[in-house]
Amino acid sequence: MKIFTRLLALSMTMLMMEWLKISCLLCVFGFVREIRPSEPYVTEYLLGPWRNITETQLTQDVYPVGTYSHLVQLVFVFLITDFLRYKPLIITIGAAGVIIWSMLIWTTSLLSLQILELFYGTYMAAEVAYYTYIYAKVDKKYYPRVTSHTRAAMFVGKLVSGITSQLMINLDVMNYKELNYITLTTQIIAMLWAFGLPKVDKSLYFHRQIEQNAEDAEAQPQTIVTKQPGATKLLWSHFYNAYTNPRVLQWSLWYAIGLAGYLQVTYYMQVLWKVIEPEPQIAWNGAVDAVLTALAAMMALAAGYLHTGRMKPRLSLFVLAILSALEGGAVLICCWTKDIYWSYVGFILFGGLYGFTITLASAEVARNLEEESFGLVFGFNTLLALVFQSLLTIIVVSDIGLSLNAVGQYTVYAFYFIVVGLIYLISVLVEYIWLRDDHRESNKLI
Repeated sequence: MKIFTRLLALSMTMLMMEWLKISCLLCVFGFVREIRPSEPYVTEYLLGPWRNITETQLTQDVYPVGTYSHLVQLVFVFLITDFLRYKPLIITIGAAGVIIWSMLIWTTSLLSLQILELFYGTYMAAEVAYYTYIYAKVDKKYYPRVTSHTRAAMFVGKLVSGITSQLMINLDVMNYKELNYITLTTQIIAMLWAFGLPKVDKSLYFHRQIEQNAEDAEAQPQTIVTKQPGATKLLWSHFYNAYTNPRVLQWSLWYAIGLAGYLQVTYYMQVLWKVIEPEPQIAWNGAVDAVLTALAAMMALAAGYLHTGRMKPRLSLFVLAILSALEGGAVLICCWTKDIYWSYVGFILFGGLYGFTITLASAEVARNLEEESFGLVFGFNTLLALVFQSLLTIIVVSDIGLSLNAVGQYTVYAFYFIVVGLIYLISVLVEYIWLRDDHRESNKLI
């Protein structure tokens, strides 16, 4: 009897730890995928002797393809992730990574770069599966833990990547092209690892299931599994309930606007640095990436700590407005200086401030959601962010728009954040005055 009891206790313990096992398996994928030491130097590589393209071609004919591809593909990925039950999309991330860095190494034409950017859109769009897979595999009570695990894994991967790339360049162990071989290797490992992830049996919308235990005391308890119809209706219900909530709408709008600006700033930053310092003795891009990642991680933790019961909604919005304007100021430091090191400092400050604000916005959106619609809402917010980013690209970068140089582009991005900060600050003040007047009126009536 004691042996049976021990075996039962052991099996229960193993069942309880199943969520941790799944979390660790997914985190290994996220960590390995983020080890891409070639990324901090991709512009240096593309504008170097290995390829025959100009800075104008890179900013107007190559990079925008990735932006538009990401937007278009995210629409489809957003719809099929739940239907395909996540895992195939995670495998797709690894496969796209292998294709991208193989093409970076073994092709040289402008057309091949544009095709590569199409696959980069797939690589980024399918990332939504990485973030939502875990919610379909573990109990809701473990959501905060597994969310922190998956985010931390990516932060650590980026940190290792930045340090590795800087060491390889500074010690003259590898050149910019050879860093791509490390990245290709990690993408192959990530793809193979993805095949070993546990499959998902049910999902929130298209494979939704409920379980009911038979209550016959004499009969053996059995589980009745039935599919719940109405995936489209449930999707619309969650969408409508979320975006008719003024707080969700308010914070989601900033999430989309902020993410769009962040993507645009980070996407072209290496081009700006190339303009400020065309031939640097040592490019510190990898070290900057590592420091920015570490600072963003600490700021995200600080935002999570301060937000938990310590910041009221209106105070959170006020902080968001001020920090948004400061993000714009940091971008101005990046582009209005002729000293590359001040530009590095501005970029690091921008990344740290963004790490705080995006965590704050995410927490406020999640706090105001009434249903299990986190994946839907954050997926749609990301889609909206890519729409804004594409509009920024068309207006600021492309030939049919203003076609500004690098400094002009970043000046626009800086004032983009400053104006958004001012608008949100005004909205906070208006809300405060409105509620104060309402309170006075109610006191008069009493």
